[in-house]
Amino acid sequence: MRKTFAATLFFLGILILQSTIIPAFVADPFKPNLLLVMVVYLGLRANHLGYALAAYGIGLVHDTFSGIYLGLNAFAYLATFMLLHHLAERLYADRTSVLIFCVAVATAGVALVHIVFLSLFLIAPGIYVSVLLNLVPQMVVNALMASLVQFLPVIGRRVQTP
Repeated sequence: MRKTFAATLFFLGILILQSTIIPAFVADPFKPNLLLVMVVYLGLRANHLGYALAAYGIGLVHDTFSGIYLGLNAFAYLATFMLLHHLAERLYADRTSVLIFCVAVATAGVALVHIVFLSLFLIAPGIYVSVLLNLVPQMVVNALMASLVQFLPVIGRRVQTP
């Protein structure tokens, strides 16, 4: 019960930081996507496949606060979680360097999912440019934020099954 409460408070803190504080002080291509870092962390270190629902919910919350199409980040985060969850069985997922690399690759993967789905379901000729111009700074900033995860006492350990 206490761990669930602490995890919920931690998620709400990240959500408040992601949606209100960071956009006020950081320019657009350098805003970290803390919710994606959280999904990658869960994908690599969660023992239970039930956290896939949490990854989907994190994506829906991100869609709600970001103002883009509802379900776009939810699907991308769910796909990222499932891929990393199955990949984590073959990797030594407790290393911070693996987390940093996976966050950078997941940032590119989420951008690719956005491009594919927006080009399939939306007529917007400039969508590629807007996503691809911000990709490299976004990857670097997200990897930097992932490198700071090891210093957080709340999530420094492996996520346990409820």
